[in-house]
Amino acid sequence: MKAAALLAILVACLSATAACAGPRNPDLECSPNNGGITLPDGFCAVVVADALGMARHLTVNENGDVYVALSDENNGGGIVALRDTNGDGRADSKQYFGDHTGTGIAIRNGYLYYAPDEGVLRYEMQPGELVPQGKPQTVVQGLPEQNQHAAKSIAFGDQGWLYVNIGAPSNDCQKQDRVPHSPGVFPCSLLKKHGGIWRFKADEAKQSQADGQRFATGIRNAVAIAWNPIDSQLYVVQHGRDQLHDLWPKQYTIEQSAELPAEQFYQVDQGDNFGWPYCYYDWMKHKKVLNPEYQRHSEEIECSKYERPIMAFPGHWAPDALLFYTGNAFPERYHGGAFIAFHGSWNRAPKPQEGYRVVFVPFKDGKPAGNYETFAHGFKKQDKLAAPDNAEFRPVGLAQGPDGSLYIADSHQGRIWRVIYTGEDKQK
Repeated sequence: MKAAALLAILVACLSATAACAGPRNPDLECSPNNGGITLPDGFCAVVVADALGMARHLTVNENGDVYVALSDENNGGGIVALRDTNGDGRADSKQYFGDHTGTGIAIRNGYLYYAPDEGVLRYEMQPGELVPQGKPQTVVQGLPEQNQHAAKSIAFGDQGWLYVNIGAPSNDCQKQDRVPHSPGVFPCSLLKKHGGIWRFKADEAKQSQADGQRFATGIRNAVAIAWNPIDSQLYVVQHGRDQLHDLWPKQYTIEQSAELPAEQFYQVDQGDNFGWPYCYYDWMKHKKVLNPEYQRHSEEIECSKYERPIMAFPGHWAPDALLFYTGNAFPERYHGGAFIAFHGSWNRAPKPQEGYRVVFVPFKDGKPAGNYETFAHGFKKQDKLAAPDNAEFRPVGLAQGPDGSLYIADSHQGRIWRVIYTGEDKQK
Protein backbone atom coordinates (compact mmCIF):
# COMPACT_ATOMS: atom_id res chain seq x y z
CA MET A 1 0.00 0.00 0.00
CA LYS A 2 1.35 3.43 -0.91
CA ALA A 3 2.39 5.65 1.99
CA ALA A 4 -0.13 8.37 1.13
CA ALA A 5 -3.01 5.90 1.08
CA LEU A 6 -1.92 4.39 4.39
CA LEU A 7 -1.70 7.85 5.95
CA ALA A 8 -5.21 8.68 4.70
CA ILE A 9 -6.60 5.55 6.34
CA LEU A 10 -4.86 6.30 9.63
CA VAL A 11 -6.20 9.88 9.65
CA ALA A 12 -9.72 8.65 8.89
CA CYS A 13 -9.49 6.10 11.70
CA LEU A 14 -8.39 8.71 14.21
CA SER A 15 -11.20 11.06 13.23
CA ALA A 16 -13.97 8.43 13.45
CA THR A 17 -14.51 6.92 16.88
CA ALA A 18 -13.40 3.29 16.72
CA ALA A 19 -14.22 3.23 13.02
CA CYS A 20 -11.12 1.23 12.17
CA ALA A 21 -10.67 -0.57 15.44
CA GLY A 22 -11.27 -3.80 13.54
CA PRO A 23 -13.51 -6.74 14.36
CA ARG A 24 -12.83 -6.90 18.06
CA ASN A 25 -14.15 -10.13 19.51
CA PRO A 26 -13.23 -10.27 23.18
CA ASP A 27 -15.35 -12.28 25.56
CA LEU A 28 -18.56 -10.77 24.25
CA GLU A 29 -21.54 -10.82 26.54
CA CYS A 30 -24.18 -12.78 24.64
CA SER A 31 -27.78 -11.68 24.72
CA PRO A 32 -30.16 -13.38 27.16
CA ASN A 33 -31.60 -16.50 25.56
CA ASN A 34 -29.48 -15.73 22.48
CA GLY A 35 -31.93 -13.03 21.49
CA GLY A 36 -34.72 -15.56 21.12
CA ILE A 37 -33.11 -18.33 19.06
CA THR A 38 -31.64 -21.74 19.82
CA LEU A 39 -28.09 -22.64 18.77
CA PRO A 40 -25.84 -25.72 19.11
CA ASP A 41 -23.82 -26.21 22.28
CA GLY A 42 -20.77 -23.98 22.31
CA PHE A 43 -22.42 -21.15 20.36
CA CYS A 44 -24.25 -18.03 21.48
CA ALA A 45 -25.64 -14.91 19.87
CA VAL A 46 -25.50 -11.16 20.41
CA VAL A 47 -28.40 -9.03 19.18
CA VAL A 48 -26.56 -6.45 17.07
CA ALA A 49 -29.62 -4.34 16.32
CA ASP A 50 -33.39 -4.54 16.41
CA ALA A 51 -36.48 -3.02 14.76
CA LEU A 52 -34.55 -1.96 11.65
CA GLY A 53 -37.39 -2.50 9.20
CA MET A 54 -38.02 -5.39 6.80
CA ALA A 55 -34.44 -6.64 6.52
CA ARG A 56 -33.28 -8.71 3.57
CA HIS A 57 -29.65 -9.58 2.83
CA LEU A 58 -26.70 -8.09 4.69
CA THR A 59 -22.94 -7.72 4.38
CA VAL A 60 -20.11 -6.92 6.80
CA ASN A 61 -17.12 -4.68 6.02
CA GLU A 62 -13.57 -5.55 7.04
CA ASN A 63 -13.79 -3.16 10.02
CA GLY A 64 -16.99 -4.78 11.29
CA ASP A 65 -19.52 -2.25 9.96
CA VAL A 66 -22.76 -3.97 8.91
CA TYR A 67 -24.95 -2.98 5.95
CA VAL A 68 -28.51 -4.30 5.71
CA ALA A 69 -30.76 -4.15 2.64
CA LEU A 70 -34.39 -3.31 3.36
CA SER A 71 -37.51 -4.22 1.41
CA ASP A 72 -39.35 -1.22 2.80
CA GLU A 73 -38.03 2.31 3.12
CA ASN A 74 -37.42 3.14 6.77
CA ASN A 75 -36.32 6.48 8.19
CA GLY A 76 -35.80 7.78 4.68
CA GLY A 77 -33.55 5.01 3.37
CA GLY A 78 -33.48 1.56 1.82
CA ILE A 79 -30.16 0.57 3.44
CA VAL A 80 -29.22 0.76 7.10
CA ALA A 81 -25.58 1.00 8.20
CA LEU A 82 -24.60 -0.25 11.66
CA ARG A 83 -21.43 0.40 13.65
CA ASP A 84 -20.25 -0.93 16.99
CA THR A 85 -17.94 1.71 18.46
CA ASN A 86 -17.07 0.08 21.79
CA GLY A 87 -16.56 -3.57 20.83
CA ASP A 88 -19.49 -5.05 22.77
CA GLY A 89 -21.03 -6.54 19.63
CA ARG A 90 -24.03 -4.19 19.62
CA ALA A 91 -24.55 -1.41 17.13
CA ASP A 92 -24.58 1.97 18.85
CA SER A 93 -24.53 3.91 15.57
CA LYS A 94 -27.34 3.36 13.07
CA GLN A 95 -27.81 5.38 9.87
CA TYR A 96 -30.27 4.96 7.00
CA PHE A 97 -29.47 5.99 3.43
CA GLY A 98 -30.30 5.27 -0.21
CA ASP A 99 -33.33 5.99 -2.36
CA HIS A 100 -34.17 2.39 -3.27
CA THR A 101 -35.33 -0.76 -1.49
CA GLY A 102 -34.09 -4.18 -2.47
CA THR A 103 -32.45 -7.47 -1.50
CA GLY A 104 -28.94 -8.06 -2.84
CA ILE A 105 -26.04 -6.34 -1.06
CA ALA A 106 -22.29 -6.99 -0.97
CA ILE A 107 -18.92 -5.26 -0.58
CA ARG A 108 -16.27 -5.65 -3.26
CA ASN A 109 -13.04 -3.71 -3.93
CA GLY A 110 -14.04 -0.62 -1.98
CA TYR A 111 -17.61 -0.45 -3.27
CA LEU A 112 -20.92 -1.28 -1.63
CA TYR A 113 -23.08 -3.00 -4.23
CA TYR A 114 -26.85 -2.91 -3.79
CA ALA A 115 -29.58 -4.53 -5.87
CA PRO A 116 -33.03 -2.96 -6.01
CA ASP A 117 -35.63 -5.00 -7.88
CA GLU A 118 -34.81 -3.40 -11.23
CA GLY A 119 -31.00 -3.28 -11.30
CA VAL A 120 -27.67 -3.11 -9.45
CA LEU A 121 -26.06 0.02 -8.00
CA ARG A 122 -22.76 0.62 -6.23
CA TYR A 123 -21.53 3.23 -3.76
CA GLU A 124 -17.87 4.14 -3.49
CA MET A 125 -16.72 3.79 0.12
CA GLN A 126 -14.02 5.86 1.78
CA PRO A 127 -11.87 4.77 4.76
CA GLY A 128 -13.58 5.53 8.05
CA GLU A 129 -16.94 6.36 6.46
CA LEU A 130 -20.00 4.56 7.74
CA VAL A 131 -22.34 5.96 5.08
CA PRO A 132 -21.07 6.56 1.53
CA GLN A 133 -21.33 10.26 0.71
CA GLY A 134 -21.53 10.17 -3.06
CA LYS A 135 -24.42 9.20 -5.30
CA PRO A 136 -24.56 5.56 -6.41
CA GLN A 137 -23.28 4.48 -9.79
CA THR A 138 -25.54 2.32 -11.95
CA VAL A 139 -23.94 -1.01 -12.80
CA VAL A 140 -26.99 -2.79 -14.26
CA GLN A 141 -30.24 -1.08 -15.22
CA GLY A 142 -33.63 -1.99 -16.64
CA LEU A 143 -33.96 -5.46 -15.15
CA PRO A 144 -37.52 -6.82 -15.17
CA GLU A 145 -39.86 -5.39 -12.57
CA GLN A 146 -42.44 -7.99 -11.67
CA ASN A 147 -45.21 -8.75 -9.20
CA GLN A 148 -43.75 -12.12 -8.17
CA HIS A 149 -40.20 -13.15 -7.33
CA ALA A 150 -38.90 -9.64 -7.98
CA ALA A 151 -35.92 -9.76 -5.60
CA LYS A 152 -32.55 -9.45 -7.29
CA SER A 153 -29.93 -11.25 -5.22
CA ILE A 154 -26.27 -11.07 -6.23
CA ALA A 155 -22.94 -12.87 -5.95
CA PHE A 156 -19.41 -12.09 -7.16
CA GLY A 157 -17.26 -14.71 -8.86
CA ASP A 158 -13.76 -14.91 -10.24
CA GLN A 159 -12.52 -12.66 -13.03
CA GLY A 160 -14.75 -9.75 -12.04
CA TRP A 161 -18.09 -11.36 -12.78
CA LEU A 162 -21.33 -10.29 -11.13
CA TYR A 163 -24.09 -12.92 -10.97
CA VAL A 164 -27.73 -11.80 -10.62
CA ASN A 165 -30.79 -13.91 -9.88
CA ILE A 166 -33.78 -12.98 -12.06
CA GLY A 167 -36.75 -14.98 -10.83
CA ALA A 168 -39.77 -15.94 -12.89
CA PRO A 169 -42.93 -13.82 -12.41
CA SER A 170 -45.00 -16.98 -12.32
CA ASN A 171 -45.67 -20.13 -10.35
CA ASP A 172 -45.26 -22.56 -13.26
CA CYS A 173 -45.63 -20.59 -16.51
CA GLN A 174 -49.33 -21.34 -16.84
CA LYS A 175 -51.46 -19.63 -19.46
CA GLN A 176 -53.44 -18.24 -16.51
CA ASP A 177 -51.12 -18.01 -13.55
CA ARG A 178 -52.27 -19.88 -10.42
CA VAL A 179 -55.63 -20.79 -11.97
CA PRO A 180 -56.77 -24.43 -11.45
CA HIS A 181 -56.23 -26.70 -14.45
CA SER A 182 -54.68 -23.96 -16.60
CA PRO A 183 -52.06 -25.62 -18.85
CA GLY A 184 -48.46 -24.53 -19.10
CA VAL A 185 -47.09 -22.45 -21.95
CA PHE A 186 -44.80 -24.59 -24.11
CA PRO A 187 -42.16 -23.54 -24.70
CA CYS A 188 -42.21 -21.13 -21.77
CA SER A 189 -41.58 -17.65 -23.18
CA LEU A 190 -40.74 -16.27 -19.72
CA LEU A 191 -37.36 -18.01 -19.87
CA LYS A 192 -36.05 -15.46 -22.35
CA LYS A 193 -35.69 -12.80 -19.65
CA HIS A 194 -36.57 -14.59 -16.40
CA GLY A 195 -36.09 -17.83 -14.53
CA GLY A 196 -32.32 -17.97 -14.42
CA ILE A 197 -28.96 -16.47 -13.48
CA TRP A 198 -27.50 -13.64 -15.56
CA ARG A 199 -23.83 -12.65 -15.54
CA PHE A 200 -22.52 -9.09 -15.88
CA LYS A 201 -19.18 -7.27 -15.56
CA ALA A 202 -18.87 -6.04 -11.99
CA ASP A 203 -17.01 -2.82 -12.87
CA GLU A 204 -18.84 -1.68 -16.00
CA ALA A 205 -21.48 1.05 -15.83
CA LYS A 206 -25.04 1.11 -17.16
CA GLN A 207 -25.27 -2.40 -18.51
CA SER A 208 -28.66 -3.67 -19.66
CA GLN A 209 -29.89 -7.23 -19.44
CA ALA A 210 -28.98 -7.63 -23.10
CA ASP A 211 -25.37 -6.69 -22.26
CA GLY A 212 -25.19 -9.58 -19.79
CA GLN A 213 -25.11 -13.31 -20.42
CA ARG A 214 -27.79 -15.80 -19.44
CA PHE A 215 -25.46 -17.98 -17.40
CA ALA A 216 -28.00 -20.66 -16.44
CA THR A 217 -31.73 -21.20 -16.95
CA GLY A 218 -34.68 -23.24 -15.66
CA ILE A 219 -34.46 -21.75 -12.16
CA ARG A 220 -37.83 -20.57 -10.81
CA ASN A 221 -36.33 -18.23 -8.19
CA ALA A 222 -32.98 -18.40 -6.41
CA VAL A 223 -32.86 -15.68 -3.76
CA ALA A 224 -30.17 -17.81 -2.07
CA ILE A 225 -27.09 -17.42 -4.27
CA ALA A 226 -23.38 -17.55 -3.37
CA TRP A 227 -19.96 -18.00 -4.90
CA ASN A 228 -17.86 -20.59 -3.11
CA PRO A 229 -14.26 -19.29 -3.11
CA ILE A 230 -12.92 -22.67 -2.04
CA ASP A 231 -13.82 -24.39 -5.31
CA SER A 232 -14.46 -21.24 -7.41
CA GLN A 233 -18.00 -22.32 -8.12
CA LEU A 234 -21.46 -20.73 -8.15
CA TYR A 235 -24.26 -22.29 -6.08
CA VAL A 236 -27.95 -21.48 -5.58
CA VAL A 237 -30.86 -22.84 -3.58
CA GLN A 238 -34.12 -22.65 -5.53
CA HIS A 239 -37.66 -21.96 -4.36
CA GLY A 240 -39.82 -24.81 -5.63
CA ARG A 241 -43.24 -24.26 -7.13
CA ASP A 242 -46.48 -23.83 -5.12
CA GLN A 243 -50.04 -25.12 -4.96
CA LEU A 244 -49.99 -28.60 -6.44
CA HIS A 245 -53.19 -29.53 -4.60
CA ASP A 246 -54.92 -26.17 -5.09
CA LEU A 247 -54.36 -26.24 -8.85
CA TRP A 248 -54.57 -29.99 -9.45
CA PRO A 249 -56.72 -31.44 -6.64
CA LYS A 250 -57.39 -34.75 -8.39
CA GLN A 251 -53.69 -35.48 -8.75
CA TYR A 252 -52.29 -34.28 -5.40
CA THR A 253 -53.52 -34.59 -1.85
CA ILE A 254 -53.13 -31.78 0.67
CA GLU A 255 -50.39 -33.80 2.34
CA GLN A 256 -48.47 -34.28 -0.91
CA SER A 257 -48.83 -30.61 -1.78
CA ALA A 258 -47.42 -29.60 1.61
CA GLU A 259 -44.23 -31.61 1.09
CA LEU A 260 -43.68 -31.23 -2.66
CA PRO A 261 -41.75 -30.19 -4.55
CA ALA A 262 -38.32 -30.03 -2.98
CA GLU A 263 -36.34 -26.88 -2.35
CA GLN A 264 -33.24 -27.64 -4.43
CA PHE A 265 -29.55 -26.93 -3.78
CA TYR A 266 -27.68 -26.62 -7.08
CA GLN A 267 -24.12 -26.29 -8.24
CA VAL A 268 -24.33 -24.00 -11.27
CA ASP A 269 -22.15 -24.15 -14.36
CA GLN A 270 -22.47 -22.01 -17.45
CA GLY A 271 -25.17 -23.35 -19.75
CA ASP A 272 -26.94 -25.45 -17.12
CA ASN A 273 -30.70 -25.99 -17.41
CA PHE A 274 -32.51 -27.02 -14.23
CA GLY A 275 -35.89 -27.76 -15.76
CA TRP A 276 -38.35 -25.15 -14.51
CA PRO A 277 -41.22 -24.91 -15.41
CA TYR A 278 -41.47 -28.31 -17.03
CA CYS A 279 -40.23 -30.52 -14.21
CA TYR A 280 -39.83 -30.45 -10.44
CA TYR A 281 -37.71 -32.50 -8.07
CA ASP A 282 -39.49 -35.02 -5.84
CA TRP A 283 -37.24 -35.40 -2.81
CA MET A 284 -39.02 -38.57 -1.69
CA LYS A 285 -38.66 -40.31 -5.08
CA HIS A 286 -35.18 -38.81 -5.62
CA LYS A 287 -35.91 -37.79 -9.18
CA LYS A 288 -37.33 -35.06 -11.37
CA VAL A 289 -40.93 -35.55 -12.47
CA LEU A 290 -43.18 -33.79 -14.96
CA ASN A 291 -45.24 -30.88 -13.70
CA PRO A 292 -48.99 -31.42 -14.18
CA GLU A 293 -49.23 -28.30 -16.34
CA TYR A 294 -47.14 -30.10 -18.97
CA GLN A 295 -48.72 -33.56 -19.04
CA ARG A 296 -49.92 -32.96 -22.61
CA HIS A 297 -46.28 -32.52 -23.63
CA SER A 298 -45.03 -35.66 -21.88
CA GLU A 299 -43.56 -37.09 -25.08
CA GLU A 300 -41.59 -33.91 -25.75
CA ILE A 301 -40.17 -33.31 -22.25
CA GLU A 302 -37.54 -35.57 -20.76
CA CYS A 303 -37.12 -34.61 -17.08
CA SER A 304 -34.06 -36.81 -16.59
CA LYS A 305 -31.99 -34.58 -18.89
CA TYR A 306 -32.13 -31.60 -16.53
CA GLU A 307 -29.50 -30.98 -13.88
CA ARG A 308 -30.05 -32.72 -10.56
CA PRO A 309 -29.67 -31.00 -7.19
CA ILE A 310 -26.71 -31.76 -4.97
CA MET A 311 -29.15 -31.79 -2.02
CA ALA A 312 -32.91 -31.43 -1.57
CA PHE A 313 -35.01 -30.08 1.29
CA PRO A 314 -38.72 -30.49 2.10
CA GLY A 315 -41.15 -28.33 0.19
CA HIS A 316 -41.92 -24.67 0.82
CA TRP A 317 -39.21 -23.94 3.38
CA ALA A 318 -38.30 -20.87 1.27
CA PRO A 319 -34.48 -20.69 1.02
CA ASP A 320 -33.47 -17.03 1.00
CA ALA A 321 -29.73 -16.91 1.80
CA LEU A 322 -26.68 -19.06 1.17
CA LEU A 323 -23.22 -18.61 2.70
CA PHE A 324 -20.06 -20.70 2.45
CA TYR A 325 -18.14 -20.43 5.69
CA THR A 326 -14.45 -19.58 5.17
CA GLY A 327 -13.59 -18.37 8.67
CA ASN A 328 -11.64 -20.14 11.41
CA ALA A 329 -13.60 -18.95 14.46
CA PHE A 330 -15.98 -21.93 14.35
CA PRO A 331 -14.88 -25.54 14.86
CA GLU A 332 -12.98 -27.06 11.95
CA ARG A 333 -15.93 -29.13 10.72
CA TYR A 334 -17.70 -25.91 9.70
CA HIS A 335 -14.89 -24.68 7.46
CA GLY A 336 -15.95 -24.79 3.83
CA GLY A 337 -19.51 -25.83 4.66
CA ALA A 338 -22.72 -24.06 3.64
CA PHE A 339 -25.20 -22.20 5.82
CA ILE A 340 -28.69 -21.74 4.37
CA ALA A 341 -31.39 -19.45 5.80
CA PHE A 342 -34.96 -20.66 5.28
CA HIS A 343 -37.48 -17.84 5.48
CA GLY A 344 -40.41 -20.17 6.20
CA SER A 345 -43.43 -21.37 4.28
CA TRP A 346 -46.84 -19.85 3.63
CA ASN A 347 -48.60 -22.60 1.68
CA ARG A 348 -48.53 -25.81 3.73
CA ALA A 349 -51.90 -25.22 5.42
CA PRO A 350 -53.77 -26.89 6.97
CA LYS A 351 -50.51 -28.56 7.99
CA PRO A 352 -48.13 -26.44 10.12
CA GLN A 353 -45.86 -24.05 8.27
CA GLU A 354 -42.20 -25.09 8.25
CA GLY A 355 -38.75 -23.75 7.52
CA TYR A 356 -37.93 -20.78 9.78
CA ARG A 357 -34.39 -21.99 10.48
CA VAL A 358 -30.76 -21.80 9.48
CA VAL A 359 -29.23 -25.12 8.47
CA PHE A 360 -25.64 -26.22 7.98
CA VAL A 361 -24.43 -28.52 5.20
CA PRO A 362 -20.90 -29.95 5.54
CA PHE A 363 -18.90 -29.85 2.28
CA LYS A 364 -15.94 -31.72 0.86
CA ASP A 365 -14.55 -31.53 -2.69
CA GLY A 366 -17.39 -29.32 -3.83
CA LYS A 367 -20.17 -31.62 -2.67
CA PRO A 368 -22.18 -32.14 0.52
CA ALA A 369 -20.27 -34.44 2.87
CA GLY A 370 -23.30 -35.47 4.91
CA ASN A 371 -26.91 -34.57 5.53
CA TYR A 372 -28.01 -31.08 6.51
CA GLU A 373 -28.47 -30.24 10.18
CA THR A 374 -30.43 -27.46 11.84
CA PHE A 375 -28.00 -24.86 13.18
CA ALA A 376 -30.33 -22.10 14.41
CA HIS A 377 -34.02 -22.50 15.17
CA GLY A 378 -36.75 -21.17 17.43
CA PHE A 379 -37.56 -18.31 15.06
CA LYS A 380 -41.23 -19.14 14.57
CA LYS A 381 -41.93 -19.91 18.29
CA GLN A 382 -45.23 -21.68 17.60
CA ASP A 383 -45.17 -25.44 17.06
CA LYS A 384 -48.32 -25.39 14.92
CA LEU A 385 -47.80 -22.12 13.11
CA ALA A 386 -50.63 -21.60 10.60
CA ALA A 387 -49.51 -18.36 8.94
CA PRO A 388 -46.07 -16.74 8.47
CA ASP A 389 -47.30 -13.43 9.87
CA ASN A 390 -47.63 -15.15 13.23
CA ALA A 391 -43.96 -16.11 13.34
CA GLU A 392 -41.85 -14.10 15.75
CA PHE A 393 -38.85 -14.00 13.40
CA ARG A 394 -38.10 -15.06 9.81
CA PRO A 395 -34.41 -15.56 8.89
CA VAL A 396 -33.64 -14.08 5.49
CA GLY A 397 -30.00 -12.97 5.32
CA LEU A 398 -26.58 -14.39 6.21
CA ALA A 399 -23.11 -12.84 6.31
CA GLN A 400 -19.70 -13.69 7.70
CA GLY A 401 -17.87 -11.13 9.81
CA PRO A 402 -14.12 -10.54 9.44
CA ASP A 403 -13.56 -12.36 12.74
CA GLY A 404 -15.52 -15.42 11.58
CA SER A 405 -18.80 -14.53 13.31
CA LEU A 406 -22.02 -15.48 11.54
CA TYR A 407 -24.61 -12.73 11.10
CA ILE A 408 -28.30 -13.55 10.62
CA ALA A 409 -30.96 -11.04 9.49
CA ASP A 410 -34.68 -11.29 10.25
CA SER A 411 -37.33 -9.75 8.00
CA HIS A 412 -40.22 -9.75 10.45
CA GLN A 413 -38.96 -7.52 13.25
CA GLY A 414 -35.74 -6.32 11.67
CA ARG A 415 -33.42 -8.04 14.14
CA ILE A 416 -29.76 -8.85 13.45
CA TRP A 417 -27.91 -11.58 15.38
CA ARG A 418 -24.17 -12.15 15.54
CA VAL A 419 -23.40 -15.79 16.31
CA ILE A 420 -20.06 -16.56 17.96
CA TYR A 421 -18.37 -19.74 19.13
CA THR A 422 -17.53 -19.85 22.83
CA GLY A 423 -16.17 -23.39 23.13
CA GLU A 424 -12.65 -23.81 24.50
CA ASP A 425 -11.30 -25.95 21.65
CA LYS A 426 -12.03 -24.32 18.30
CA GLN A 427 -10.52 -27.16 16.27
CA LYS A 428 -12.92 -29.93 17.20
